[in-house]
Amino acid sequence: MEKKPIIATELLKGQGLGNQLFCYVTTRALACDKGFDFAILGRELLDCMSFMELDCGLALEKEDFQEVYHEREDRIYLGNSRHDLEHGCYITGADERLPALDQTTLLYGNMQDESYFGNYKKEIKTWLRVKPAYDCMDYSRENLCIINIRGGEYTSNPELFLRRRYWLDAMALMRQQRADMQFMVVTDDVSAAGRILPEVEAYHFDLAGDYTAIKNAHYLILSNSTFAFFPAFTSDTVKFIIAPKYWARHNVSDGYWASEQNIYSDFHYLDRKGNLFTAKECREALDKYRQESPYYKRIGKKPAGMALVAAGIRSRGLVYSDLMVRAVRSLKRRLKRK
Repeated sequence: MEKKPIIATELLKGQGLGNQLFCYVTTRALACDKGFDFAILGRELLDCMSFMELDCGLALEKEDFQEVYHEREDRIYLGNSRHDLEHGCYITGADERLPALDQTTLLYGNMQDESYFGNYKKEIKTWLRVKPAYDCMDYSRENLCIINIRGGEYTSNPELFLRRRYWLDAMALMRQQRADMQFMVVTDDVSAAGRILPEVEAYHFDLAGDYTAIKNAHYLILSNSTFAFFPAFTSDTVKFIIAPKYWARHNVSDGYWASEQNIYSDFHYLDRKGNLFTAKECREALDKYRQESPYYKRIGKKPAGMALVAAGIRSRGLVYSDLMVRAVRSLKRRLKRK
C-alpha cells in the first residue's frame, strides 16, 4: 500500500499556547483537506496536554523531511514603534501556496489565517476538546462578559498594550447588548489589568481555568493576543465578540493590520474612536488601504540611513516621542556634568 504524503509542523520553544494551537490546527486542517497524514514535531512543548487530549499524528523527526516550507512573510517599515522601524511590522495575509502543497512537507510560520482552517470548525471543536474534569462553567452566565487582558511583555510595548479607552468603549458596546451586563477580567497579568481597568475584578487561574473561562463565556472582549482565539472559535455559548481593529497595531495604525491574518468572521472589531466593524467591513477597508498606501508599495524594503529617522519623525506615534525623551535625558546629563 502506497504511503500517504504528510503535512507536518514543528512547535518551537517560546511559542505560547495560542501560537501553538494555530500551528497545530492549520497543519491538521491542511492535511485533512488533502487526505494526507499529519505530524506535530516538538509535541512535548504543547502547553495544553494536561487538559486536552490532542492527537499529534505520526511520530516523526525533523530529519524525516526533505521538503521544508516557510509561510510567506510580509513586513512594512514605518515609524510607529522602534520595533517597526528596525524589524518591520508583520502584516502578512494568507499565503495561497499553503493549501496547494501536494507532497510531504514540514511547515513553519504563524499560520493564523481563517482560510487555512475555517471549513473545519466542527472538527476543530473535537480536536481541541477539553477534558470534562477541566471544563469549568463557573463563569458561564448569560449576563457576564469576560474581558481578556494580555499583560506581560505587552506592557512594555506601547504599540501593543491596549489603551484604557479600548476597554471602556468595548464595555459600553456590550451594555448595549444587555443592559444588565456584568464584567470580569481573565488575564495573565493581574497587576497590569488592575492598572489599566481597576474597576473590574481581575483573575488569573491556571492555564485550563483561563482557557475554559473564555471558551464558555457568553460575551467576550478580547485583547490582540492569540491565546483567546481558539477558546472563542470553539465556543458553544458565545453570542458576541469584540476585538481590537488592526489587531497588534490597534494603538497606532492608520489602516494597516498587524496582521491581516487576524481578521476573523465571528469577531467584531473596535477602532480607536469607539466604532465597531464587521470582519467583512474590515477586509473591504483593508483592500482599499492596500491600493492607496505608500507602505504597501515598498513591502519588505527597509529605509536606509536618514530615511529611517525621517520615518520616525513623520510618525505621530511612539518613535518620535522616544527619540525626544532620549535627547532630553542626554542634554540633562551633559548640563549636570558642567
